[in-house]
Amino acid sequence: MENLFRLVDHEDFFACRCIMVNGPVIVGAGPSGLATAACLRDQGVPFEVLERAECIASLWQKRTYDRLKLHLPKAFCQLPKLPFPEDFPEYPTKRQFIDYLESYAKHFEINPKFNSSVQSARYDETSGFWRVKTVATTGSTRSEVEYICRWLIVATGENAECVVPDIDGLSEFGGEVVHACEYKSGEKYKGQKVLVVGCGNSGMELSLDLCNHNASPSMVVRSSVHVLPREIYGKSTFELAVFLLKWLPVWLADKLLLLFSWLILGSIEKYGLNRPSVGPMELKNTQGKTPVLDIGALDKIKSGGIKVVPGIKRFSYGRVELVDGEVLDIDSVVLATGYRSNVPSWLQEGEFFSKSGFPKQPFPQGWKGNAGLYAVGFTRRGLSGASCDAMRIAQDIGNVWKCETKQNKKRTTAGHRRCISQTF
Repeated sequence: MENLFRLVDHEDFFACRCIMVNGPVIVGAGPSGLATAACLRDQGVPFEVLERAECIASLWQKRTYDRLKLHLPKAFCQLPKLPFPEDFPEYPTKRQFIDYLESYAKHFEINPKFNSSVQSARYDETSGFWRVKTVATTGSTRSEVEYICRWLIVATGENAECVVPDIDGLSEFGGEVVHACEYKSGEKYKGQKVLVVGCGNSGMELSLDLCNHNASPSMVVRSSVHVLPREIYGKSTFELAVFLLKWLPVWLADKLLLLFSWLILGSIEKYGLNRPSVGPMELKNTQGKTPVLDIGALDKIKSGGIKVVPGIKRFSYGRVELVDGEVLDIDSVVLATGYRSNVPSWLQEGEFFSKSGFPKQPFPQGWKGNAGLYAVGFTRRGLSGASCDAMRIAQDIGNVWKCETKQNKKRTTAGHRRCISQTF
C-alpha cells in the first residue's frame, strides 16, 4: 500500500483516469496476447488486455489477403489448452483461423479493452509498478487512461507495423501502390502488369494470386532465397525439419532438406532464384529469415506466368528501371516488403529490448526481462514459439501469484491484489 501512495506523489497521477490492475497488463490481443491471457486464466491470475484496434487479431482480420491459409499444419499453429476443431483441414483458411481465435477468446473469457492505443509504458522505480499510458477512443470521444500494474507483457509481436521502403522515384510512378497489408485479391488487377516487390512467402503467394486472376506479375528478387516444397512426399516440410533437428545437427538437417527439395522442385537457380550459402534452418535460427514454402508459385515461374526480375534502380511515370538496365512498363505496384516491431515507439526501456524492437536475448531466453517485464511472440518461430513463451510467462507469474495469495489468506487485512482492479 505504501507503494500506491508513492504513485500519488507524482504530479501527473490525477491528470488522467488511472486504473490499478490486479495482475499483469498484456499489450496486444493477437494470437500471442490471447495465448498468454488463456494461460494466465488457467493459473488463476487476473489480467487486463489492451488492444489498439476494435477487434482481436487485427493483423489477420484487417491486413491479410483473402486466399491466405496457414502455411504450417494446424498441429503447429494451435494455441495452448484448446486445439483446433477436428473438422478443420490440415491447413486452415484465414476465416477458419479467425473463427478459432474468436472462440478461443470466448472460451477463456478474454475481453480486451479495444480501441486502447498504448502511447508509452515505463517502469516507475519509486513505486515498483509499470505505468502504461493509453489513448482510448469510443466513437468521437477520446480519453486518456493510465494503467498501473506490477507485470507488463509485451504481445504486440513481430508484425505490428508494415515496412514501406524508400525507393527512388516511387512518388512519381503515378499508378496504384499498395502494401501487402492492403492487398485482398488479384481480381481488381485483371489484365494489369503488376510489380511485386519482395519474394518471401507473401510476395510469392501474391504473385501466384495475381497470376490466377489473369494479371501479369513481375516479382522483384534482390537477394538469395530458400524455396522449399510445403510437403515432402506427403509429410509437412516443417514437421520433417522438426523431426530431423531432434536427431541431427542443423547443418546435416539442412543438407537433407535441400536434397529433398531438389528432388521435388528441381534446380531453381536457372529461374533467377539463388539459394543462400547458409542452409534454411540455420538461416532461420541465426537471422530469423523464414524459407518460402511453395504452394504453386514456382510452377508459374517455370511456365513464365510469373516473371522474376532483379532489384529496382528507380521508378518513373508508369515504368520501373531495374538494376540490370531493363525497363518495364507497369500499371500497379504491390510492396510485399514485410513488417516490423513497433515496441521502441512506446516502451521506455533499453535493457531487455533492442532498438529493432526484439528482445536482445535469442530464443529461448528472450521471454523474460527485469522488473516484471515479459515478451511473447518475438521468437521468429511462429505461433508455436509464441505458445511456448505464453506458457512460460504464465507459469512464472502464476508461481509468484499463488505464493503471495497464500500469504495474504493468512492475514486479516487484505492486500491490494485481492481485488481485480481499482479505478482512481
